[in-house]
Amino acid sequence: MMMKMASWRWTAALICLQWVFQYTLCREVTLPSGPLYRVAGFPLSIPCAVSGYEGSRTQDFEWFLYREDSQGRQMGVISTRDPGFPYAPFQARVRSGEVRVERDSGDKARLVFQRLRADDQGRYECYTPSTDSKYQGNYSASVAVKVIPDTLLISYSRSLTGQPVPEGAEITLTCSAAVQSKQHTHLSITFGVRGGGSGLGSGTPREIIAIDKELSVTPGRGDSYQKRYDDGEITLVKKSGGGGRDVYVMRMSAVAPDDSGAYFCEASQWILDPDGAWQKIAQRTLEIGNLTVQPLADSLSVTSTPRGEVTLQLGSPLTLTCEVSGLAPGGRSGLLVQWMRRGTVSSEDRALTGGGVEVEVARYGPDGVVSWGDDSSRGGRGGGGSMEKEVEGRYSLRLFSAHPADTGVYRCAVSVYAGRLNPGPSSAATLTQRSEGVTVNLETKEVKVSAVANLPRGPLLKRGDTVTLLCNVSVVTSGPAQVAVQWLQRAVLPAQEGGATAGGVVIEKGGDKPAVEEKGRVLASLTYEGLSRPNKNHSSEVSMDRVSLGTYRLRIFSAQDQDQGLFVCQAEVWGQDPRGGWYNTGAKAQSEGVRVYLYARAADLLLIPLVVGMSTALFVGVVIIATVTCCFMNRLARQRSPK
Repeated sequence: MMMKMASWRWTAALICLQWVFQYTLCREVTLPSGPLYRVAGFPLSIPCAVSGYEGSRTQDFEWFLYREDSQGRQMGVISTRDPGFPYAPFQARVRSGEVRVERDSGDKARLVFQRLRADDQGRYECYTPSTDSKYQGNYSASVAVKVIPDTLLISYSRSLTGQPVPEGAEITLTCSAAVQSKQHTHLSITFGVRGGGSGLGSGTPREIIAIDKELSVTPGRGDSYQKRYDDGEITLVKKSGGGGRDVYVMRMSAVAPDDSGAYFCEASQWILDPDGAWQKIAQRTLEIGNLTVQPLADSLSVTSTPRGEVTLQLGSPLTLTCEVSGLAPGGRSGLLVQWMRRGTVSSEDRALTGGGVEVEVARYGPDGVVSWGDDSSRGGRGGGGSMEKEVEGRYSLRLFSAHPADTGVYRCAVSVYAGRLNPGPSSAATLTQRSEGVTVNLETKEVKVSAVANLPRGPLLKRGDTVTLLCNVSVVTSGPAQVAVQWLQRAVLPAQEGGATAGGVVIEKGGDKPAVEEKGRVLASLTYEGLSRPNKNHSSEVSMDRVSLGTYRLRIFSAQDQDQGLFVCQAEVWGQDPRGGWYNTGAKAQSEGVRVYLYARAADLLLIPLVVGMSTALFVGVVIIATVTCCFMNRLARQRSPK
């Protein structure tokens, strides 16, 4: 009994394995679900796949058409194994390649119609000749194809003229499109350009922006278009137009040289197939025109007036004008306009710097805010000047009263931020260009100035005393003048002898001089307005004042060793212009150095022998005590020794 049950189990298992084996090898031909709606005049592609077959991995395919009015009669369309397979209506189209089979793999192929006709409508059967040892499964499948009329329309209402457009200009392109179909279809619109762009061929199309089949706006591929779309520089909007057409408007707020090329608008009709996939069933492309973007470097022009050289009287007003041209119309680019000045320098400064330093006088920002440069306070500029935008492209700088500090070479520097009206502080300018220089000279009155430093005669200066130094300044000029004076201390490096000593002061003469610091440090200053400014960081208390006309006094209270050194005074002359404003005439003088040496006090001198005497007495006492103690101990030891 047990043997019979085991035999039945093996028989059942073999039957199941045979059934599974046969099932897995059943031939199956698959086509997409239908019906498939396609537009006359446009391509049709029907994929066909076979599986579960035996034999060669390269299968043959034959296509038949059953027209709706054929009463079940089939027409041979094309075969992969028989060139004579096509019926008469398809023979010429097959020979020309308009109707063909394209293989995706050995067991996958697709029937392709390059241009679909209205009479191509019907049911298409894909048949695969058998390579199996037995006929199992299905050897063909069919799908219905509906051919609908072409109703896709496209036009434009604004085209490119072909004239060069300056960099940073705004362009607007429009494209109208419509489709009328009984089927539910979607319309996509794409704006693109051929050519242009670095590294691209003349005919390479680039998608700029589109409204896709799912009716969402998508920028073209690449970081450039994506960023410009995110920044709002490229937009695409849909508007309702006349005649049942929709109008699509693309705006590029700031074109660049890479945007040059041939622009086109592409409209595509899409349908959702039964399998849930979107298929493009019609497409039309409309050439809008060529765009040539002229780089800013070729179009931008910055000029300043007056030109050449200008000579003014002291206190006269100065007006400079900067004109900017070659920018795109519409004002879509931010401008930073700066007036720069390279001033004249003295022979001493020129030896150190190699020429005048260029400074910013004033600027007119992209936001319309005027600000003065670091040098604007020279000459008491304050409210004595203005900068404004007169009209579009014209900017003026006005100095109400010209001073000697205003002389030099002026240039207008213009930085353009193409397509960015309000660039950030760290944004890089698209281009910066400068005008030719305008040299401004000033007829000034001759000013002569001299300075002499000295120390009033008195007792020797000691540590803790008050050091008093005087600076006598003499000015020769024809107009009102004031003097700004400052005292400097320069440390003496190696101690050297020489010079006349008086009251603890060495007045340096033309012979050998000690090595001193080159610059020194300012102890105190007195402005031309009479404002005293002592150095609060100095170790000793200092003060400075004017004791009489042309005499300026420096006092150092409770002077210490660090207050020794070489002292010089410097004087600068300030004049008054016809408007009452004060300005630095540029005339200056520096005195000879006065060396200050501080002696020690008498109490300090007595302290030295006192300390030395006490130290000596202490040493001698210790020696005597040690000697006596040693002798006493030796004698005591001898007395105690046994006799």
